[in-house]
Amino acid sequence: MIATEEKNDVAPVCPHCKTELRLVWFQELLAFLGKRYIYFCPDCRSVLGVSHRKGFWMG
Repeated sequence: MIATEEKNDVAPVCPHCKTELRLVWFQELLAFLGKRYIYFCPDCRSVLGVSHRKGFWMG
């Protein structure tokens, strides 16, 4: 198992433009069930990831 550690004194770096990420933009995507969000770099607008949040009826 890999351990985790919270680090608040460093900023992550965008894998595309190598800029330190102090802010991440997001947009809600249209989805039939639940909500989906796309996260992207505010400097180069490259996609960093897509998440899925279940609706309240899905647990």
